[in-house]
Amino acid sequence: MKVAFLDIDGTLTSEVDGSIPESTREAIHRARTLGHKMFINTGRCFQNVEPRFREVGWDGYVCGCGTDIYAEGQNILYQPMTREITKQILEIARKTDVDIVFESRKEVNFDPDHTLHHPDAIAQYEKFLDRGYHMRDTLDTPNFFADKFCIWYENEEQLWNFRLVSDPLFEFIDRGNHFAEFVPYGYSKATGIYRVLDYYGLSIADAYAFGDSRNDISMLVAVPGSVAMGNAEPEELKDMVSYVTTKASEDGIAKAFEALGFFKEASPKDYRDFTKVGMKN
Repeated sequence: MKVAFLDIDGTLTSEVDGSIPESTREAIHRARTLGHKMFINTGRCFQNVEPRFREVGWDGYVCGCGTDIYAEGQNILYQPMTREITKQILEIARKTDVDIVFESRKEVNFDPDHTLHHPDAIAQYEKFLDRGYHMRDTLDTPNFFADKFCIWYENEEQLWNFRLVSDPLFEFIDRGNHFAEFVPYGYSKATGIYRVLDYYGLSIADAYAFGDSRNDISMLVAVPGSVAMGNAEPEELKDMVSYVTTKASEDGIAKAFEALGFFKEASPKDYRDFTKVGMKN
């Protein structure tokens, strides 16, 4: 039995228009019917895994970069930030004037006391509003906490001053274009994979990670079955993996599944030598 872990944006979805290619839907369904396990592995928290993604059909979800994990309908791990740490991050975000979005498995919140500056932050905020998200009027309440957060910044000095507070507690993931993601130390897309494998009693040889961006690196270097999409950025990410498939919009998932044996019925003895199939296209 193989277990596939798929990032969402640019992996599950087309890099062109954000849709889910029909070939990807069919590949996931076919692999599941043959006994293989399918997991989303995303930086998005659970509430932000949209219904259109969930309805594809999965055996579970690794959300929030490994801070919230579901398998077979059970929540097998959840690690939120404390209220005290959340408050500390909110204070330094306000002090450095960065644009911040807090994410938890139940909600997404921008700081209503802060005026957004970065155009991508504004665009993301508007997307949440368009999708009907109701965000808090204030974050200065005892019951507000988050699982992880992202910031947009205008200059390196802002980022440096922010990281003086965040670095002792969170891993910094540079997403490019003055956008950064922060995840509590000890949690990542890779640790999410380890937890799922432990749940099923499987080995690392049974895991295959599919990604296209910087926040996928931890899982891509953690497993021998690592797959980069043809649209992966930065380009050097393709040098970190064992197999490079075509773009998400060009049936990349279906082609990789075919090459890596996901269309063969799962068997306890079906352990392929990845070095023989992991040739870069």
